[in-house]
Amino acid sequence: MLPSFAARPQGGGTAPCDERDVFTAVVYALTSGCAWRHLPPTFGTSPATAHRRFTVWTEAGQWRRLHRAVLDELGARGEVDWTWAIVDAASDKIDRHQPDPAQKDLQPPADTPISLDVLIGPLPALTSGR
Repeated sequence: MLPSFAARPQGGGTAPCDERDVFTAVVYALTSGCAWRHLPPTFGTSPATAHRRFTVWTEAGQWRRLHRAVLDELGARGEVDWTWAIVDAASDKIDRHQPDPAQKDLQPPADTPISLDVLIGPLPALTSGR
């Protein structure tokens, strides 16, 4: 499901890395709150590569497609209870003297942990597999 990356047309660059390793590093960063620059080397990919692929996959809508594929698979097995959903929210006080945040691009800094539910939306509750 992950898009493959072709060799650069001008040549050079580093050797290709395993997409599953990069995916694992990205999911780790998103779920643990680890800053990209602090990704452990045990993932076999550099923090820059992990962040670059995360950005490309996000812009390509890959997270929503992956979410849909997982839900389809679990739904086919009867392991999704569509009558329940997990909802998460956060709020913050707005300073009236600051410009309206809705009027600017609200991209968080690269080091900001991003929750998967921000990328894919609320998750339905999983059944116990009965």
